[in-house]
Amino acid sequence: MDLEPMTNFETMENKKRVVVGLSGGVDSSVAAYLLKEQGFEVIGMFMKNWHDESVTISNECPWMEDSTDAMLVAEKLGIPFQAIDLSEEYRERIVDYMFAEYQAGRTPNPDILCNREIKFDIFLKAAQKLKADFVATGHYCQKGELKKDGKTIYQLLAGADPNKDQSYFLCQLNQEQLAQALFPIGHLQKSEVRQIAKEQGLITADKKDSQGLCFIGKVRLPDFLQQQLKPKKGKILVVPEDLRVYDRQSIPAGLDIDDFDNDTLDALCLPIQYQANQGKVIGEHNGAHYFTIGQRKGLQVGGTGKPLFVIATDTRENLIYTGLGEDHPGLNRHGLFVAKKDIHWIREDLSLPLGSSTRYQARIRYRQPLTWATLIMRDNGLYVIFDEAQRGIASGQFVAWYNGAESIGSGVIY
Repeated sequence: MDLEPMTNFETMENKKRVVVGLSGGVDSSVAAYLLKEQGFEVIGMFMKNWHDESVTISNECPWMEDSTDAMLVAEKLGIPFQAIDLSEEYRERIVDYMFAEYQAGRTPNPDILCNREIKFDIFLKAAQKLKADFVATGHYCQKGELKKDGKTIYQLLAGADPNKDQSYFLCQLNQEQLAQALFPIGHLQKSEVRQIAKEQGLITADKKDSQGLCFIGKVRLPDFLQQQLKPKKGKILVVPEDLRVYDRQSIPAGLDIDDFDNDTLDALCLPIQYQANQGKVIGEHNGAHYFTIGQRKGLQVGGTGKPLFVIATDTRENLIYTGLGEDHPGLNRHGLFVAKKDIHWIREDLSLPLGSSTRYQARIRYRQPLTWATLIMRDNGLYVIFDEAQRGIASGQFVAWYNGAESIGSGVIY
């Protein structure tokens, strides 16, 4: 971690010090402005996490432009500014993780890991070296507090703008991280954030939102993966809708979920394992590790009538299994499983006891509407059974469960 030197100064009397992660975008710019208006002592810090522009689409979120914009915002607001180089930590904790997950045929979510491992760990520690009381980001989420048995419990709440709520991306934070986090724009609509930026003459007021990987920008994912995962020709197979294996994916009629035995839960929640003889070859691909469950684009197979979706990948045999149409039973599942080691409770006081079950709303991807689900805790892990079948449940992604607007916990999908 390379922290550029800056002039030492003491915390102003009676003022809390906040280090804001200035990304060069409008959201973090307004977050810094609001904190200053509220009387905090604000320091702006830009995180440089990526050096390789060879896979970045030109003019799409280049880090140098972002760094310059962040510096200009800090100058406009009259706050100290510095840059921090976290590229080594980012490669170790995020990029290497991504390569390993794709190679194993799983679909990682680097944005969730970036928040847990970089923004609210490495960056937080850097802020603490500057004697900061808090770190702040431009996330569209909110923080609540409540007292329970004399102890303060911090809540991660959805952002007020339903179209921008980013609580899903923060679903791996813990109580210690939340205690030191501030989300200054979480109570605002995106339109209000842009209006504030315009009124204050911030250079980022009309800047487009960044796309793609956290702190890297918009990248060509196949080019990015090919840095370590080389192309390899393989077969694309289409699997019929009436394959007998789908019988085990439905919820038995008249059976109470609480009465499910482990075999029934496994049949409902674990990924289907296909065999090559269960499908018909309809095309070729350049590497099973480049594809994910639910993917439609990139298969380059025509003449199928219905749209073709990836329903499973086998990176060991380099095979892709597909299904025809959005209603294909291999694409839609009622359940998923989270291994014991991958269960995370933001609200540790609400963790589910062994052998019990509860009802929460849940989602398996950003911006997906919340759906009611039953969570069942067994000795090997957590089973999540949705009232409505979910499309494209992918191993390696995250499921997050909520009580209303509050994010209660999350886990990596097995």
